[in-house]
Amino acid sequence: MKWLSDRVVDRLQVSLQLPDFSGTRYRAVRYLGRGGMGTVWLAEDTVLNRQVALKVLDPANDSGELASRLLREARVLACLQHPGIVPVHDAGTLSDGRVFYCMKYVEGQRLDQYLRNIRTLPERLALLQRLAEPLAFAHSKGIIHRDLKPENVMIGSFGEVLVMDWGVAKVKKAVRPEAGTEAHGDSRSDLSIGLSETAHGRILGTPGYMSPEQARGDTDSIGERTDIFSLGAILAFILAGGGPEELDRSRPLQPVPRPLRAICAKAMAPDPATRYASVQELSSDVAKYLGGLPVTAYRESAFERASRVFARHRVAIVLVGAYLLMRLLFILFSRP
Repeated sequence: MKWLSDRVVDRLQVSLQLPDFSGTRYRAVRYLGRGGMGTVWLAEDTVLNRQVALKVLDPANDSGELASRLLREARVLACLQHPGIVPVHDAGTLSDGRVFYCMKYVEGQRLDQYLRNIRTLPERLALLQRLAEPLAFAHSKGIIHRDLKPENVMIGSFGEVLVMDWGVAKVKKAVRPEAGTEAHGDSRSDLSIGLSETAHGRILGTPGYMSPEQARGDTDSIGERTDIFSLGAILAFILAGGGPEELDRSRPLQPVPRPLRAICAKAMAPDPATRYASVQELSSDVAKYLGGLPVTAYRESAFERASRVFARHRVAIVLVGAYLLMRLLFILFSRP
């Protein structure tokens, strides 16, 4: 008996899951990967002659609840018109009964992969600041991501930072897409209609990045500070060096400066009330650190304050010191 290799088995599984795009404007090009409740395919939009990404519900998951959840994810994306969030173009049902939605195809790398080539601390912190922008926008719309992690952040080919996979997002209030952005295939654009909120006690998220309230299944406590915890965990991952392995929380973040460790600690505080109140506050503290200013999360000593001021104004201090030294030497040597 001849055994099939893992690669051949994987290829056969993908072929068996190939969606039936007949009767649609899309033609499958190749399999891209998994995304939450289904598979993601690179496809050609035969009407507009462009490449798009299609997220299709798995055959085994073709239940009413999961189909509603996938369409709900499409409606969430339709509400979030931001450069840091992948736009949705279309949604509907294939001839084989599977639900799908169409979104922009983004070429790039996941954050955990991209970090391997980013060595300087300012560049890494700049990534976090750009990640905070679409997250703050979503919060302003009453939408909580609930599954932020490096694998759900994409860095595009031009350096753009995009937040992906909104399949378990929590909608805190009824939100409607902006005019002209409704997803096709479902006339109900109000996110308060459709799939009900996650039942109390159900755990959604990724270990290591989910907040304590998520781990307890306390859905009533889920809010902006839940995503702030996850953003703090991503910051810790960035500061630890990135890479494919999970960050070991017990490992000290040396030689990371103490103010940055304090920012992580505040963002990831067990009690949501003691975390940053908003994503903007966390991002502002990171910006202050980069600008040589004191951060709100860390109380520095007098020596640390003097060191920070010297580092920020080093050129001016050196010039003034050199001027005073030359004046002193001039006075000493000009005496008769």
